[in-house]
Amino acid sequence: MALPDFILVGAMKCGTSTLAAQLGAQPGLFMTDPKEPNFFSDDAVFAKGQDWYESLFTDAQGDIRGEASTHYTKLPTYPETLPRMRAMLDAPKIVYLIRDPVARAVSHYIHEWTMGVMPGDIEQAFADHDELIAYGRYAMQIAPYVETYGKENILILSLETMKSAPQDTLERVCAFLGHDGRPEWREEQARVNASAERVRRFPMHKLVFDNPVAATLRRTLIPQSVRDRIKKSRQMQDRPALTPDLTCKLRDIYAEDFADLRQMFPKRDDLRASYPFLSDAG
Repeated sequence: MALPDFILVGAMKCGTSTLAAQLGAQPGLFMTDPKEPNFFSDDAVFAKGQDWYESLFTDAQGDIRGEASTHYTKLPTYPETLPRMRAMLDAPKIVYLIRDPVARAVSHYIHEWTMGVMPGDIEQAFADHDELIAYGRYAMQIAPYVETYGKENILILSLETMKSAPQDTLERVCAFLGHDGRPEWREEQARVNASAERVRRFPMHKLVFDNPVAATLRRTLIPQSVRDRIKKSRQMQDRPALTPDLTCKLRDIYAEDFADLRQMFPKRDDLRASYPFLSDAG
């Protein structure tokens, strides 16, 4: 059976793509293409069946096999994820990346804004979309995995630590996965942050902007100055700021969640790097 030995389960907007690229670049490690199959979470993908899922790993040829799907830690959106995974995978290694949950929530909002899912009013978006907060409640998201697979099979990492010590982080992950040899962090594989563009999509975006024929017509018929003005009108010019009240609300929620995370992983003081808003006594 060609099934994964490990899974990067998220969290969304926490560097999962970067880590997946680094792991896939190491000899002896195999990552799927597509990077995020979302097999266990998404009903339409799961309906393709186990044979389809196994086919993603057929080129591994003895490598340690992995995939990375951030939908796997998106409760309550995808409640069937873990039951499906448990029925198919006995004891996979689970890797979970976290970051400052308040910053994650804002990045999540920006992503959904660019996709045309959420409105330009960030306060209204947080009022209407509980997932902006829920996906950053890391203890709540990882607790079912702890219960199912045990703490010994789960590695939680901080994006802040990965940024400050990328090579050490990669070595830690590879040791956890049982990978022989010394891995090498490859800067050219590091994910380019495209959030600075923050260009909002709209219906028929792919047809109008991603179509090569349409692109040629735009360059031919529309002056560059006009195209620049149109693009600027669809860009988020500045990173949105939360109001003090919403910031305090989020910090209170995440401080309580972090207390649960520390209780589950009491020896992981390094995870505190993802909670810069907590007091030293917190």
